[in-house]
Amino acid sequence: MQKDPKTLVRLGGYLQANLSGFDELRNITKFSDGQSNPTYLIQAKSGKYVLRKQPSGVLLKSAHAVDREFHVISALKNTNVPVPDAIHLCKDKRILGSLFYVMSFEPGRVFWNPSLPELNNKQRAIVYDEMNRVLAALHDVDITAVGLADYGKPGNYFERQINRWTKQYWACETTPIDAMNQLIKWLPQNLPGEDSRVSLIHGDFRIDNIVFESSSVKIRALLDWELSTLGHPYADLAYQCMQWRLATDATIPGLGNLDRESIGIPGEEQYVSLYCKRRGIAEIPEWNFYLAFSFFRFAAILQGVLKRAIDGNASSKKAFEYGAMAPTLAEMALPLIE
Repeated sequence: MQKDPKTLVRLGGYLQANLSGFDELRNITKFSDGQSNPTYLIQAKSGKYVLRKQPSGVLLKSAHAVDREFHVISALKNTNVPVPDAIHLCKDKRILGSLFYVMSFEPGRVFWNPSLPELNNKQRAIVYDEMNRVLAALHDVDITAVGLADYGKPGNYFERQINRWTKQYWACETTPIDAMNQLIKWLPQNLPGEDSRVSLIHGDFRIDNIVFESSSVKIRALLDWELSTLGHPYADLAYQCMQWRLATDATIPGLGNLDRESIGIPGEEQYVSLYCKRRGIAEIPEWNFYLAFSFFRFAAILQGVLKRAIDGNASSKKAFEYGAMAPTLAEMALPLIE
């Protein structure tokens, strides 16, 4: 998109006409990271903005719904969950060939390595406490009060999600993964009892989807809401806790082979306990199910990334590397179900 002068002129004219205060599009550059919806930094005379659009090519059903992202960011504006300002949603595909939205640019720091080598022990402890705080705040959002009561289907979350990601995985399968086939069989047969917990969940809650303040380690904005929906809060928590089990040298690095206590980072059990305390929960039974589900779901997501890379529609140059992690993630779930 950056190299097409006609597209830039068309986009600049559209933004000038539809964004209050927008003045003179000067440059647009694509963020190099991110495996799903292409995201761009817009530089204009009036300041910086972020544009997020659907990828090109054939899209899987229900995937890349940038209009849902815009909706949820708008709804969370006055809550305890820090998000960018949702500025404008464009449904006119003639502008860029697909839906897109514009949000505020939130300056700050993004930490790509969860071991936080650039910080000291005290700062690392604050970062993890901040993530825990924001995750609990997200799950405490009154979905009716913010207008998100119809943002997803309440009840039977894991059953529906297993069915959805099984179909997505099969639609994107390139080489059969035996561990995925085992999980596809085991998960529906071992669903936890329905406990009526329904929250707004992020769906991809991890450290590299968060902008921290430049002058501190407080959270400024939680990003990438593509997979958000109404669902079970433990899905978000277990998804983040996968990083405690991933190796530090993995393509998506984790904390698995670190002495976490010595560097100021809480262990998995301590992190889960802090979350439970914040939300008034005594304990989380059947924790292994939630972890196994998370590994399965993430493996299915990365299999989709690989398929888009093979088809030439990937959003990142690292798509093949990320996609190659799918079998490893699925295999990591097997000890949890044995």
